[in-house]
Amino acid sequence: MKVAVARPGKNLEKAEAFVAKAKKKGSDIICFPEMWTTGFDWAANKGLVCETDEIVGNIADMARRFGIWINGSILAPDAKGKASNASMMFNPDGDIAGTYRKIHLFGAIREDRNVAPGNSLSVVDTPWARAGLAICYDIRFPELFRAYAMKGARMIFLPAAFPRAKLAHWKTLIRARAIEDQLFMIAANQVGVEDFGIDGRIAYCGNSAIIGPWGETVAEASAAKEELITAAIDIGKVDEIRNKMKVFRDRRPDVYKL
Repeated sequence: MKVAVARPGKNLEKAEAFVAKAKKKGSDIICFPEMWTTGFDWAANKGLVCETDEIVGNIADMARRFGIWINGSILAPDAKGKASNASMMFNPDGDIAGTYRKIHLFGAIREDRNVAPGNSLSVVDTPWARAGLAICYDIRFPELFRAYAMKGARMIFLPAAFPRAKLAHWKTLIRARAIEDQLFMIAANQVGVEDFGIDGRIAYCGNSAIIGPWGETVAEASAAKEELITAAIDIGKVDEIRNKMKVFRDRRPDVYKL
C-alpha cells in the first residue's frame, strides 16, 4: 500500500476497497503496512494522534461490516498518553484482540524522538493459531521472534515500511525468522516514496510476502505497485516442520543464556 501522508481519511477509504476485495476472495485476515493510516510526518502526527479513537472506530467498523480480522500498525497513544507505533489486531466483531507497541524504534528516521517504545510482547489467539505481533525494524532482533515461538506463536504479522535500499535485507530477514522459528511470517510493506524533510526521501521496497516455516515463499507482491496478495496457509505445516527438524528440543539456553 502507498500511504497518503497525514491523510487518514484517504487511507481508510483505500483500505476499505482492499478489505472488500480480500473478503470477496475469501480472506479471513488482512494485514496492512506500518503506520498505514498516517505515514511518518512527525509534525503532522502530533495533531493526528488525537484522532486515534475515531480512526480505531473506523477500522473496527470495517472489521464488523466485512466480518474479517484486520491487522496493521497505526499511530496511537499509550497508557501515559504518549504517541506510539502500535500494531493492532481487530477481530470480526470489531474488538481489539491484541495490541503491540513497537519495542525497537528506528533512530535513522527520528522515530525514537517522536514515539514512545513499547515494553511487552503481544500474542493473539485466533481461530487458526496463536499469532505474534511485531513491526518493521523489529525484524533485525531475532530474540523477539524466538520469544514469540516459545510462547506458542505459529504465525507472526509484521507491518513494515522497509526502504528499497535494503531490499536484500528485507527478503533475507523475513525468510530467516520464518526458518529459524519454524512459523509463518506475514509481512506487509509499503510502496511509494515518502519525504522525511531533513532526513531525505525514502523509497519503500514493497515485496510484501508470506513465508512458510520451511522458508518457502507462499505469496509475494511486486516492488513498486499497490496490490492485494492473497493465499491460503496450512497451519498444520508448522507442527510438521517442528516435528521433522527439532530445533526447539535441541536448544541449549544453559550455554548461551542472554
